[in-house]
Amino acid sequence: MVDVSSNVPRPIETAWIIAIGSEMLTPFRSDTNSIYITEKLNDLGVEVRGKTIVGDNHVELGNELRHAVGRVDAVFLTGGLGPTEDDLTREVIAQVLETPLVEDVKIVDQIRARFSSRGLRMPDVNRRQALLPKGATLLPNPRGTAAGLWIHWRDKIIVALPGPPRELEPMFDELLWDRLRNRTRDMCLSRRVLRITGLTESQVEELTQPIYSPWQNKKPPIATSILATFGRIEIHLSVRTATETEGLALLDRAVQDLA
Repeated sequence: MVDVSSNVPRPIETAWIIAIGSEMLTPFRSDTNSIYITEKLNDLGVEVRGKTIVGDNHVELGNELRHAVGRVDAVFLTGGLGPTEDDLTREVIAQVLETPLVEDVKIVDQIRARFSSRGLRMPDVNRRQALLPKGATLLPNPRGTAAGLWIHWRDKIIVALPGPPRELEPMFDELLWDRLRNRTRDMCLSRRVLRITGLTESQVEELTQPIYSPWQNKKPPIATSILATFGRIEIHLSVRTATETEGLALLDRAVQDLA
């Protein structure tokens, strides 16, 4: 069941993002929301451990949510909050958390008023958007009919956000930022990218692996990734520290070691 009182959520250090929508599994639509959310979470010192795109499929979405909530401190779902039959986010969250959906009459009235202001009658299907997993906190959406959700489940946080970026981005900035900042450890995630030309990816790995491998066992550990891009090789370094100054100093020393 959704628990909003007895268990205190752990500090948010890790997160997973699930982008929902079959259209993003085609060549015609890209998932830009995950990039935006990742940037915001990194600014809060939260490490994004994974991102998943799931089609409008009840079973697949349920499996992905169970997988994510078992691995990280906070899960962010985007999309699937509309009024149509293939908008499954609310229903799947309720099923995974084993809690009922409850209609919020205030949301129904708000959606009806939004239609009335445009001289339209609210279709009955829009009542789906007023169904909330019991215990969830509503995130109002003045820019659309799809409200967001903030759910405290056991010691985890689950957040559901509308899919359109013009609705998601202000909701994150205005309603989520302070909530999330209060749940983090005031950590900073610092990054550095080194760009190398004239060597292959395997040559860079052979030269740098003995240097960066011990960093993973230090406190704080420095994460390292080597990527091949057009015309060059990139070494990506990142570290979570209490202050940005501390993180940048560690990365400066790491760069000197690699030089």
